Formats: sequence, structure tokens, C-alpha cells
Amino acid sequence: MRRLEGKVTLVPGSGRALGRAAALRFAAEGALVVGGDSDHALALETQRLIGRAGGIALNPVELDAADPDSVRVWAEEAVAAFGGIDVLFAHAGAVPCGHIEEQSFADYTAAVRAQLDPVWLCAKAAWPHLTLGAGCIVTVGSAAAVAGSPDRGLGAHAAAAGGIVALSRQLAAEGAPGGIRVNCISPGGIDPDGTDPAATAGAAERAPLGRAGQPDDVLNAAVFLASGEASYITGAHLVVDGGWSAVRPG
Repeated sequence: MRRLEGKVTLVPGSGRALGRAAALRFAAEGALVVGGDSDHALALETQRLIGRAGGIALNPVELDAADPDSVRVWAEEAVAAFGGIDVLFAHAGAVPCGHIEEQSFADYTAAVRAQLDPVWLCAKAAWPHLTLGAGCIVTVGSAAAVAGSPDRGLGAHAAAAGGIVALSRQLAAEGAPGGIRVNCISPGGIDPDGTDPAATAGAAERAPLGRAGQPDDVLNAAVFLASGEASYITGAHLVVDGGWSAVRPG
């Protein structure tokens, strides 16, 4: 039995990077995937890839995960097609970083909102439908929420990631009476496409486990948290970074 058999699973950003990898993996686990991306052509390609592998995916609408109306329509289409929502994989893509002395306030606020707002908006749109089926949300933050970086200028990214962790715990508290589980995964040192070692240059040297991470390292955790095996887990924060944030430099 596949671990997500028949579960209606929303995956924003399904056209690229971790979003595409998640859509493919959830479909392989038996989920009925509802994808969506601002690049509609890429989302449709993900849908075709799922179909070729024998999975099921809804023809996705063009989705702007930072726009409330777009997200609402997307969730409503999922419910109209499949009758409800069981799982939301709520993540946002990377944004440009900058050291505090270089980054403008406008760039900082834009970066924070680009990462944090989609998680809140997708959760809000899915929430009433999750309540009906006692579903779950898996959010994706970042290891930057728990450890600083002296050389990468991750202030906005860290602020957003910390917000995602805190938001996830609050939603876990609010959702528990209705049976909704909410857990957060914070990756670090992950090659988002699984094909670009330069994206995680130095991660293998810094991580105690001695390698950079791959999308499946994140998705193995996500599938577990979305499955019945995690039915007594909510409000958890799971860092997936090869041990990097747990060890002091040197």
C-alpha cells in the first residue's frame, strides 16, 4: 500500500525545483496531486510527467501563491474535482539575499513576504476543507531559522523561515481540535533541483554527514509527516540539514 493512497494533495510551485519533485513523489505514493505554478507551462509539464508515470494530477490553473484570490480559486478547484483536501505541502521558493548594510528595506520586506505569505495564504485557503477531512499541512522553512550565516546575507530569508516555523506551530495549536496536523520541515544545504552541485557549494564540507542534501531528503520527511504513520505528530519542527545547524564551526 502506498503511503498517500487517494489523498488529495495540494502542491504550489509544482512547475520547478522542490515543488516539482514533491508533486512527482507524492503522486508516486498514490496521492491525487493538485499542482499549480505562476509558470503554467511548467506546471502542465509536471502534470504530464505524473501521468506518464501512472499517477493522477489535476490540470492545474495558473497559480500566483502570493495572491489571495488566485490561491482561493486554486483550492476551490481542488475541492470541486476531488471533494476535499487531505494534504497541503506549503512551501515557497528562494529569493535574492543581501547583507543588512546592502539590502534596502523594500527588498527586505519583499523577500520576507515572497516566502512567508504563500505559506499563510495556502493554509488559509485549504483550512476549511482540511477540517472536513482532518487533514494535514507540511510547511517548508529553512535551517536559517535556527542558525545564522556570517557570509551569506540571509537576514530576510532567516526572518521568513523563522516566521514559517512559528506560524506552523500556531496553526498546529489552532488545528488540533479539528484534527488538523501541522508540521514544519527546515532544509539546509539542499540542491533544489538535484542536478546543480554549485547550488550547494561547500555544503558537503560543512555538514557533519559529509554531503549536500537532495530533494528526496526533504520529501522522505514530508511523505512521513503527511502519512498516517505520523498521526500523533503535530507542531513538530524537523531540521533536514545533514547536522549542519547542530555543530559549532570547527
